[in-house]
Amino acid sequence: MNKTTMLAKGMLLAGVLASGISVPAEAQSPAPAGKPPAPAVPSRYQPSRFPKRAEMYYGMVWGVDSLSVKTGESGEIIRFAYRVLDGEKAKALNDKKAEASLIDPQARVKLVVPELPFVGALRQSATPEAGKIYWMAFSNKGRPVKRGDRVSVVIGQFRADGLVVE
Repeated sequence: MNKTTMLAKGMLLAGVLASGISVPAEAQSPAPAGKPPAPAVPSRYQPSRFPKRAEMYYGMVWGVDSLSVKTGESGEIIRFAYRVLDGEKAKALNDKKAEASLIDPQARVKLVVPELPFVGALRQSATPEAGKIYWMAFSNKGRPVKRGDRVSVVIGQFRADGLVVE
């Protein structure tokens, strides 16, 4: 070994020792046979919002994709959003006459779009244009719908099942 290699290895070892990295004792030895293992660190894995076939279906039949359901900061509002691919096909989702609801079978609730005085319904009803994102808000009074729940969104004849609330 030459001097440069030895110097580099020495600096690397010094850096590791100086960083203060330590491994807890329980991580070094296996857990006793009768004792359950410690809880795992939460996973960063996010489940797919939608199967690819479902996304293709909504794109071809309803002219929309990128369906998402998210809670507002307070949890009192649930926002459903979608991107329009074909304005003509997506008209049914923006129709004011079509009743919109969000159904959560776990919580056994059906949320509706609230109508506010001077504002009207909390949903967009303009003629849809391709490439734009549209939304509607559902009242979640009492917060029965929570993040992680699987819900269905129904707007007239349109129905999207299995959407995960983010």
